[in-house]
Amino acid sequence: MFVLQLGLIGLCIALLPLSYVWVKADDNKFRKLVWLTTFLTLDLIMFGGFTRLTDSGLGCPDWPGCYGTSSPFIAHAQIAAAHQAMPSGPVSLVKAWIEMLHRYFAMAIGVLIIAQAAIAWTARFKRRPLHVSPWWPTGILLLICVQGAFGAWTVTMKLQPVIVTLHLLLGLALLGALGWLAARQTPIPVHEPEAARWMPAALFGLALLIVQIALGGWVSTNYAVLACTDFPLCNGQWVPPMNFEHGFHLWRALGMTGDGDVISQDALVAIHWTHRTFAVVVVLYTLWLAFRLRRFESLRTPANGVLLLIVVQFLTGLSNIVLQWPLPIAVAHNGGAAILLLLLVMLNFRISSSRPGRAVLPARDVVSA
Repeated sequence: MFVLQLGLIGLCIALLPLSYVWVKADDNKFRKLVWLTTFLTLDLIMFGGFTRLTDSGLGCPDWPGCYGTSSPFIAHAQIAAAHQAMPSGPVSLVKAWIEMLHRYFAMAIGVLIIAQAAIAWTARFKRRPLHVSPWWPTGILLLICVQGAFGAWTVTMKLQPVIVTLHLLLGLALLGALGWLAARQTPIPVHEPEAARWMPAALFGLALLIVQIALGGWVSTNYAVLACTDFPLCNGQWVPPMNFEHGFHLWRALGMTGDGDVISQDALVAIHWTHRTFAVVVVLYTLWLAFRLRRFESLRTPANGVLLLIVVQFLTGLSNIVLQWPLPIAVAHNGGAAILLLLLVMLNFRISSSRPGRAVLPARDVVSA
């Protein structure tokens, strides 16, 4: 019964953006729906970071509900009892609401993606093309189902670092897929075939960023942000004592080694130092790439966005260390990485579309204004 209630909550939340798309005067409602879903997915990723950074991931220690109910309001007695038994533990009313709000919003995103798939298949059957295969939103729907499964395992496996990191990466994959679909629905201002030769370089930049985000997720899920307390040195040394074997042993419990011992500070330093060092490679390459791509009119706006986000990421990352990991800056750092990924995905799309014979046409509307 409570699962049905959860579904209704997600549907009610999704009706707000769906209503906005429906009543908005726009020639292409499908495009607006995709862009709005992309924006809300970015918000969800940032809220997921907030959930993790406030230690709210186990605010409701079961899944998909909260103590077998659809809301912390109904489970108030169980939450109060758990908090009283362990006041410094992971369960409190505030944390329970943070965790459940994250789940509600995730379900709403799922409803929006179902709507996209339904519109795309309806357009296919009615022979009203969207200039995108309906299998694309269908694939995104399957992706969010997998993402939901990892969300469940995040809770049931007690925040195991590799599961939490994969949950983050799948969320970013969802954002990237939606960003590609949104870009596919948006006309490119200028067709520049000479930009096509930059496709390998742009793909390599995207790959570097994905690795760096994975390393950042590993830092966050292992709570290794403050393993190095200064900058540019790490604990007063360029190469401090580190234990890579324990730090990068993937299948282990939070705060433990693969052998079941408490993870050492040297292992946490190895995690932090690797993320910090690889960031230098990513920053230098991405700056070079963005400056080179700015000369193309169709790529200038996203390239400028990449340059801006690189600066923001450096400042927020540095502030996390100097200011001892303040919550707003930590959330901003997570969000900046997601936006940077989205911009690089869109750069890759525009470069791909610049190849001869690959010009993107404006998508036709499906739902009349």
